[in-house]
Amino acid sequence: MGAIIDIYNSQPFWIWLAIGVVLLAIEAALSSEWLLWPAVAAGVVAVLTALGLDIGFAGEVGVFAILTVVATLFSRRLIQRVNPGDKPDVNDREARLIGQRARVVETFVDGRGRVFVSGAEWAAEMQGHAAEAGDSVIVEALNGPSLRVRPVAP
Repeated sequence: MGAIIDIYNSQPFWIWLAIGVVLLAIEAALSSEWLLWPAVAAGVVAVLTALGLDIGFAGEVGVFAILTVVATLFSRRLIQRVNPGDKPDVNDREARLIGQRARVVETFVDGRGRVFVSGAEWAAEMQGHAAEAGDSVIVEALNGPSLRVRPVAP
């Protein structure tokens, strides 16, 4: 612990840089999106200390905390503006299926059949109407490993 204090007293840049690198490595390993901005804030504090800003350890921690909060809040607002929550996640293939037109590949019997949508064949369920092979249906929801579909309105 004494060595870390000695390094901090002589060059606080290296301590803040190490904190930023460790946070960035954890973020890269976990992809949580929560540690990116503290890592950036630690990097900014490292640069400020390298430029000669001498506000002491408490001041540096304060700048780090303020930068972390501001950057995190700003990034959340930016992400919501760029990627509104009403659109499905690009990586969530199943959620993107909702609302798409599918082609029946296996006639529905007792409300169960198979449909082809988005390049794959899926088990599907339908209430009431018995769709024939070749009919078009609309995906309404996911129901476990199968899709719930409805007939296309004429």
